[in-house]
Amino acid sequence: MKALAYVLSATFLCASAHAQPVGERPAPTPISADKIILVGDSTTQVMSGWGGAFCSHHVSSFLACVNLGRGGRSSYSYRAEGSWDIALAEMTTGAYANTWVLVQFGHNDQPGKPERSTDLATEFPANMRRYVEEIRAAGARPVLVTPLTRRVFKDGELVDDLKPWADAIRVIATDMQVPLVDLHARSVAAVQAMGPSQAMRFAEIPAPSWMNAAAQTGTTVDHVVPAPVEPPADPTGRPPLAQPKWQFDYTHLGDEGAAFFSAIVADELSRAVPELRGRLHP
Repeated sequence: MKALAYVLSATFLCASAHAQPVGERPAPTPISADKIILVGDSTTQVMSGWGGAFCSHHVSSFLACVNLGRGGRSSYSYRAEGSWDIALAEMTTGAYANTWVLVQFGHNDQPGKPERSTDLATEFPANMRRYVEEIRAAGARPVLVTPLTRRVFKDGELVDDLKPWADAIRVIATDMQVPLVDLHARSVAAVQAMGPSQAMRFAEIPAPSWMNAAAQTGTTVDHVVPAPVEPPADPTGRPPLAQPKWQFDYTHLGDEGAAFFSAIVADELSRAVPELRGRLHP
């Protein structure tokens, strides 16, 4: 033991003699980091949209990424329920050089559900313009994102039912001089080129055989097929963990779809905002 103590003591003294005093350290180089906040609906949120894969695989360590997308929300309901207040608060936190806010709505603004749908001619564009104005007022930088296409086909042609909402966003981006990620145009072109059968692989779960058979005729069958969800029992009696609600449909994304479309978003963003190119992975 004495011999070991002597060796350790000698090693410590030797290291101390050659150690650089703290006062002689070179001056540190301050880092410059940016933040991205994602605002949108289920096609942006984690699990069912492109946002989770985007934050996981397409940003560098100098680009924080916060996904505040929430399923079922429109340009109206996202604000009405208080989600926008959370996003505004997130814009003012942290010592970031720039905070970029990507906003994508349209799917749930379409007619059908009064608690969330908006008027395309008046309310929807007013809502989107207000988002841009408030992002700028918060000291952040807005980026508008056109809505991801659905993957519904009729007679071999993609049914582009979101085009009017994408067009409205393009007009706002031009009028207000906002960078535009035209996810709609890119996703429409990609899905049309694939055709109905190949595009089905982007869903959260595989389609049943009869839906695959319909797609092979060039016309998809519109029917939601949910995956069975059985939360595991907890022997301690604690509340169950949240369970993913996967389903087959022509809107939401599984892992393959999220990987495909998040790469498009990263590419479009690098073109729309060149100063982010060095912090975005393809």
